[in-house]
Amino acid sequence: MNHFDQNAHYHSFLLDHVPPGARTALDVGCGHGAFARRLAARGLAVTAVDRAVDGSAPGVDFRRADVLTDDLGGPYDFVSCLAVLHHLPFDAGLTRLRDAVAPGGVLAVLGLAKEKTLWDWALSLASTPLNLAQRVVRDDPVGSAPVRDWFMGVDEVKAGAARLVPGARVRRHLYWRYSLVWAKAR
Repeated sequence: MNHFDQNAHYHSFLLDHVPPGARTALDVGCGHGAFARRLAARGLAVTAVDRAVDGSAPGVDFRRADVLTDDLGGPYDFVSCLAVLHHLPFDAGLTRLRDAVAPGGVLAVLGLAKEKTLWDWALSLASTPLNLAQRVVRDDPVGSAPVRDWFMGVDEVKAGAARLVPGARVRRHLYWRYSLVWAKAR
């Protein structure tokens, strides 16, 4: 059966935000480590954390950890979080991610966005046939992450980001996703 991983679809977009000269990365909610491996392939020393991680790869230190309570190490030049923030209390989760970023570093979040506006519904409507078409032509490995409904729309994410990571860029995407990218001042 063909699978299409909506998160993997945005890996290249997220990798474009790794700051020049970055040497370290934290990948929160790494799952099976596909994105962590891509970061390591760029020469970064990656710490990949998840509550249920089992993996090994050159350049990746896989750790079983809870992002809200465990020591994440760091700070890191690049912090990524793909489809995890909706599993956490938003303010506490985003604060932990923000605090893991080194001066001059970047936080890149790919999250799930609830439809709250006409534009959101239009993107979701457009995503449905595209998602089905991708499933026919692609065979992406899909992990077994727990599923939890999300409740925040992009405007709510923008408001929270304005409080916690001022200057972050929040953008709505296809496949029920949004991105939040924030650069920490030096």
